[in-house]
Amino acid sequence: MIEVILLERIERLGSMGQVVKVKPGFARNFLLPKQKALRATKSNLELFEKQRAEMEAKNAAKRAEAEVVAAKIDGIKVVIIRQASEMGMLFGSVTARDVIEAAKEAGHVLDRHMIQIDTPIKMLGLFPVKAKLHPEVVVKITVNVARSPEEARMQAEKGAALIKAAEAEAAAEAEAAMVEAIGTQAPVEAVVEGEEEAPKKAKKTKAKKTEEAAE
Repeated sequence: MIEVILLERIERLGSMGQVVKVKPGFARNFLLPKQKALRATKSNLELFEKQRAEMEAKNAAKRAEAEVVAAKIDGIKVVIIRQASEMGMLFGSVTARDVIEAAKEAGHVLDRHMIQIDTPIKMLGLFPVKAKLHPEVVVKITVNVARSPEEARMQAEKGAALIKAAEAEAAAEAEAAMVEAIGTQAPVEAVVEGEEEAPKKAKKTKAKKTEEAAE
């Protein structure tokens, strides 16, 4: 582990100015090259303290700009039309670029690097996606993935994927049919079992009488 000074807020790690310990690979491949942190050396600590006020002021200005944009797009819903199988599986997956294009069509300009898709979108339905406008300003966008504008409208009204609702209904009908079938077969099976047991009992009784006669 190595120590670094964070130059901005990093989710699940810390805020600007904090000295934290991270894995060397994470520092070399992400934090340092993207200028999100500095190695926590004596000279860098002194440099940061001298520039702290200026850096915090710039960060506050950028955060304020991001908050203005956030107020306009927080909670927006975008529609993405894709081909899918009968079970609702997409032929591919929805990417950050797809979300950016859908947002642009809805009149919102975003950068591809702002979009965070935590779980791959490979099905039809409604999915929450994060848009990080600033390290301290994150909003939620709902992505409505459908096979047609009409299906997208119906999903938006229902608040869930139509394909899943249809599957649940079909499963419920199948379960009800199975229960009904079992209920119908149970008495028949009981009668058959009774008929099979009767001859066995008769045979045992006859055999017992034969043994008693022999004695």
